[in-house]
Amino acid sequence: MSGSETKLVNETLICIKRRHSVRLFKDQPVPAAALEAILEAANQAPSAHNQQSWRFIVLRGARKNSLAELVSSRAPQFPRPSSTLLRMAARSILSAPVVVAVANTGELIRRGPELFEVDQERARDFFRTMEIQSSAAAVENLLLAATSLGLGSVWLGILFLLKEEVLGFLGEPDGEFMAVVALGYAARETLGPRKRPLRAVIKYLE
Repeated sequence: MSGSETKLVNETLICIKRRHSVRLFKDQPVPAAALEAILEAANQAPSAHNQQSWRFIVLRGARKNSLAELVSSRAPQFPRPSSTLLRMAARSILSAPVVVAVANTGELIRRGPELFEVDQERARDFFRTMEIQSSAAAVENLLLAATSLGLGSVWLGILFLLKEEVLGFLGEPDGEFMAVVALGYAARETLGPRKRPLRAVIKYLE
């Protein structure tokens, strides 16, 4: 884009730029209408063959706090960098009024061979990847919807280290772990990290 061209801006683009991770939250509940809107936005994400092979598990109160305790109790068993991040994740879960976990159901993995002609040896990895891609889109919708409603959020990717335990805790042992997102009103105003310039990450092929 040349310097003389006008940079396009609209509400969606502003929301995307405003979104950043918030790790500590106020002791203020998320309104039911806001949570429903956020989950509806997540459910509107594109998915492979429109299978929507995801499940949203909402944790509040004692159940949410138990997840924080699980993460905190396992943290010392990891090397210091991972342990530190797990403790931070536990603190975020504890301070957030609501946590939304996203798990892949495995439905696409099971039904995929009926929908597509794929070599059986490659089928599981193929459909597993498609499920992860679909759920990742749902999580991004969730994060952006939260930002648009004035809420903070953080995608706690470090919990993948506890994948099996978290899935068991959620009652989703047959699915594929995807994400745990803490939601709430930010305890303080923060700015997101500086992003790499676009020119550093883009390549044109013509």
